[in-house]
Amino acid sequence: FRLPAELIRDNALAASGLLNEKVGGPSVKPYQPDGVWDAVAMMESNTRNYQRDGGESLYRRSLYTFWKRASPPASLETFDATSREVVCSRRARTNTPLQAFVTMNDPQWVEAARRLAERAVTAAVDPKGRLEFLAHATLGRPLQAAETKALLGSAERVRAKYTADAAAAEA
Repeated sequence: FRLPAELIRDNALAASGLLNEKVGGPSVKPYQPDGVWDAVAMMESNTRNYQRDGGESLYRRSLYTFWKRASPPASLETFDATSREVVCSRRARTNTPLQAFVTMNDPQWVEAARRLAERAVTAAVDPKGRLEFLAHATLGRPLQAAETKALLGSAERVRAKYTADAAAAEA
């Protein structure tokens, strides 16, 4: 089964080692697009402007994310989080290009990916060892032989491409 939106985010943060597991406390405001509340906020609202938190508050569990009823967190909504304006007994399970876009471009996901890559590089010196680390961190299981073969082949093709094109590697 697919994880709910909040757990998809939390799982990415946990795999990267960024998840702040502090229990309790006030709501936090992680990354959201600039001007996210402009269209839905009333002029006199004390939550008119979204001010992102900093430090470890950015990495609190999604359970602690501040929700504005008329504007749920954009990346969570993309993964089918409910709007909380009405009761929901069962969440939708969609697969859309926007979900891939979020995982490749949202600052929270880019940071998590970068940190996970750093952890993999320090966990092992060889590509196979790094893949084993990544499988354990993200899947919670070892890779099957066919998966290892496919991923090692992919890694070798990417390595060859960027070895041959230093400008692309630098970019």
